[in-house]
Amino acid sequence: MSRGFLIAFLLSFGPTVANSFARFAYALVLPQMRSDLALDWSQAGGLNTANAIGYLAGAMLARALVGRTGNRVLFIAGMLITAAALLATGLTRDLTGLSLARLVSGIGGAWVFICGGALSGNVFAGQPQRATTTIAIFFAGGGFGLILCGVALPLMMQTLGDTSWPFAWQAMGVISLLMAAASSWAALRIDEPSASSGAASWHLRDFVPQMLAYMCFGLGYIGYMTFVIAWVRENGGGTSVVIALWCTLGAATLLAPMVWAGPCERWRGGRPLSAVMAILSVGAALPMFSVHPAAMLLSAALFGVTMFSVPSAVSSLIKHGVPKHAWGAAMATFTIAFGLSQIAGPIATGWVADHFGSLRPGLTASAMILALGAAIALWQRDPPRALP
Repeated sequence: MSRGFLIAFLLSFGPTVANSFARFAYALVLPQMRSDLALDWSQAGGLNTANAIGYLAGAMLARALVGRTGNRVLFIAGMLITAAALLATGLTRDLTGLSLARLVSGIGGAWVFICGGALSGNVFAGQPQRATTTIAIFFAGGGFGLILCGVALPLMMQTLGDTSWPFAWQAMGVISLLMAAASSWAALRIDEPSASSGAASWHLRDFVPQMLAYMCFGLGYIGYMTFVIAWVRENGGGTSVVIALWCTLGAATLLAPMVWAGPCERWRGGRPLSAVMAILSVGAALPMFSVHPAAMLLSAALFGVTMFSVPSAVSSLIKHGVPKHAWGAAMATFTIAFGLSQIAGPIATGWVADHFGSLRPGLTASAMILALGAAIALWQRDPPRALP
């Protein structure tokens, strides 16, 4: 059993690379990149939108390919592609080159996220009751990367100077290659979910409220994760505040499985997702009321304990209502919807900031969208029980 949990832990390097490094670390590096490259808010948001477009493309490719390649092959390829793209981000100062690297990292990240999520539910293939726990471990793995980035990147850039942001991306690329090796070893030791295939199918109509809520998550959370550090810096927060906020975010993410594994397993329908998104919306709204360090740390704690728990709640409902052989396809379908929604978030928030001269209106709208998603999720009912 301990070997199984080791495999689940090493597999969780996937979200560390695909989410914490390739997507969320951008918020930490953005203030220095924006100053050094003279980016406006729309351009800054556009770089994260490029990552989101790649994520959508990767999800669509995964849905088309996973039936032929299997989850393990796409997961390993995604880890290697994402690591290479992170290195490339630190090797150019051209906006087009940066956008391309962000795009490619999104493609690889989607493969990691989708296929890793499917594999994580099959770590204990003969003990399906443990799937919720291993799924939660997989998604909580992003917390390790958040803490690592939160401590290392601000200190690195402060020490090396105002134009040191390329070194941050290069360092993440090297670490990602090492993590790719470890997580690939783990992936190769997990049975493909398709090994238990049956004749059952799944129907999207049974999951419409859950999908709409997930799209609200994609549209709402990304504004916070793109611009919250810029908001802190604009309001006088120093490096110590940034480190404390990001580490709190990461630590809360690591605690999330203990908080949400039980509800995701026991609560039916959309109740787990609704509860998670309601707390997430409060965390997103807090910085709009106060930028005091205590309020920001509470915001990070609430956001961290729920952010990765949203896809975990979605994955758990899929596990309960979709036959095992269709987990990868179902995850890909949900991720396509999520990818569509998160494309608009960063660039829309940046455009609003340029228009109003402040990040406040866009970040406030993000919190409201998350609250809307919490309400929509309550309409989700239990789908018909999947065949084994």
